[in-house]
Amino acid sequence: MTAPGSTVTRSPSRAGRTPGSTVTRGPSRAGRTLHAGPLAYGILIVAVLFSAFPFYWTIVAASRSNADLAKVPPTLLPGPNLIRNFEAVLEEADIGKALLNSLIVSGSITLGTVLCCTLAGFAFAKLRFRGRGALLAITIGTMMIPPQLGVIPLFMLIAELGWVNQLQAVILPGLVSAFGVFFMRQYLVQTLPDELIEAARVDGASTARIFWSIVVPIARPGMAVLGLLTFMAAWNDFFWPVVALTSSEPTVQVALRQLGGGYVHDQSVIMAGTLLGTLPVLLVFGLLGRQIVGGIMQGAVKG
Repeated sequence: MTAPGSTVTRSPSRAGRTPGSTVTRGPSRAGRTLHAGPLAYGILIVAVLFSAFPFYWTIVAASRSNADLAKVPPTLLPGPNLIRNFEAVLEEADIGKALLNSLIVSGSITLGTVLCCTLAGFAFAKLRFRGRGALLAITIGTMMIPPQLGVIPLFMLIAELGWVNQLQAVILPGLVSAFGVFFMRQYLVQTLPDELIEAARVDGASTARIFWSIVVPIARPGMAVLGLLTFMAAWNDFFWPVVALTSSEPTVQVALRQLGGGYVHDQSVIMAGTLLGTLPVLLVFGLLGRQIVGGIMQGAVKG
């Protein structure tokens, strides 16, 4: 104990600091910024080159002649025949109409799939109703059935309806997918809190209002990912359109088979048509790229 009125001198603390002093701490492990090393950048560069080379080779082949492509070793620089090959594509196939048909088919299938699968995914994820588990199991089970098994009965159905060689014969069978329902269900289970739905119901919101005002804004990144995957699948689909449509109402993939005809196939013209058919997919990816990356990151990072 100290006498009254005496002055107490405090010694420095064990950490070596006096009261009132400022301690500068280094960056914590949790907040430290991670930097990739040269090996990681090298691997990424090699991966990018391997991924981009097929598209670059398509541009090179589309701008060269068939004789240039037959040379050994082949040339790796673009040539002057790109416009000429594009003109040959337009002469050999009605590629303009095919592009329009593919945009209509792919756009309609994408919008329908995103809307219907988000509705079904929300129902399976957050609504309680009798038979929910059985219906989800049946939906997932349909993914195990090869789609080729349903071609004959599906063609008989559209023939009975008089839809052969009409775009709705390709659009309607693809408006809903089991993968899309399962994908959106899993996404909403992870990102949509039950408390938000309960609070909305306490405020008197209906199920439709909850879906449009709460579910859709939260599910937008997942919907963008599903939309891109669906658009690419519908755009690249060949088997069912070639069965249901004819050369008078083709999609891009059906029209491409008409290119480069003859005893010797003109690979440069085929590549030019392939390049034209690839550009819309790249445009869609550029428009939805930010949403796709955001959806992937939001699904990968939890909490």
